[in-house]
Amino acid sequence: MDHKNIKGQFSYQIIRSDRRTLSLIVRRGEVLVRAPYRQSEDSIVQFVEAHADWVLQKLDDSLERENAIKGVRPLSPAELRKLHARAVAYIPGRVASYAPIVGVTYGKITFRIYKSKWGSCKADGSLAFNILLMLTPDEIIDSVIVHELCHRLEMNHSNRFYRQVYRVCPDYDERHRWLKNHRDEIMAQAGLL
Repeated sequence: MDHKNIKGQFSYQIIRSDRRTLSLIVRRGEVLVRAPYRQSEDSIVQFVEAHADWVLQKLDDSLERENAIKGVRPLSPAELRKLHARAVAYIPGRVASYAPIVGVTYGKITFRIYKSKWGSCKADGSLAFNILLMLTPDEIIDSVIVHELCHRLEMNHSNRFYRQVYRVCPDYDERHRWLKNHRDEIMAQAGLL
């Protein structure tokens, strides 16, 4: 593993393997370059320099995420159980109110903690929701519910699917952006970061 530096802006590590292409990964403030064994040093440096602006943006984003979760206290097991109970008490009623607006039926609703998703919809109509949604404003919860119910009409993320989402939730993009911007802070409360 080599350590290199790009014009004093950032350093990176090279990890060589049997791969065929170059790739850049920015994770937790570290920059990794994955390279084929036979890739020349010069071509690796050129590749990294060509993507330096992207790397710097990702490093800034990483620093912002770290700052957002600094000082976030993870919830205790008892607090997570209360969150689960609140989700069970609140979300099914919201699903019931939105289903006729979307124009669908649904099946069983389950709850758990997910690290990488807020909800899901299966082909049989069963829905699952992340209990961590209870740490978000009501309109964010509603947007996730609408998203999952719209999968009863379209089991994909096509333009036709999003037309259904926007029909019920015209400001969906704004709500989705809020959830994306606060994801790390919410996940940190669950001890997932």
